[in-house]
Amino acid sequence: MQDFIGSYYLWFKAFHVISVIAWMAGLLYLPRLFAYHANAEYSSQLGQTLKTMERRLLKGIMTPAMMASWFFGCSMLIGNPSLFEEEWMGIKFLCVVWMSILHIIFAKWRKDFEKNKNIHSSKFYKIWNEVPTFFMIIIVMMVIIKPF
Repeated sequence: MQDFIGSYYLWFKAFHVISVIAWMAGLLYLPRLFAYHANAEYSSQLGQTLKTMERRLLKGIMTPAMMASWFFGCSMLIGNPSLFEEEWMGIKFLCVVWMSILHIIFAKWRKDFEKNKNIHSSKFYKIWNEVPTFFMIIIVMMVIIKPF
């Protein structure tokens, strides 16, 4: 398995980057949809449209992209186990775990909207819209600069 991944390592890396970009796009866009949805009437056309958009984004793009990110990222670790020895990788991995937890939280909030049980304001979601950016910055710095 390690030899196979090693032979196609750059392919795994390319697909990892592609899936991370798709996942990040969703993590940045979904809370913005929530901010708009928080101001919409539950039974309005806008409210129904936002429910559809949120569901499709989460289930059709974000979750498959997150799963692909984990698959290709873990595959690269199998192909290059020396990465486990790098301190920056530990920090990156921790940030990816936190982004995955954030994904799960966003999925819960989407279900709250689906059930017309949102309790948060538009401002609340606009603040949470910035959290994935924080993790993204740390991850990119770790991977590109490798400060540790």
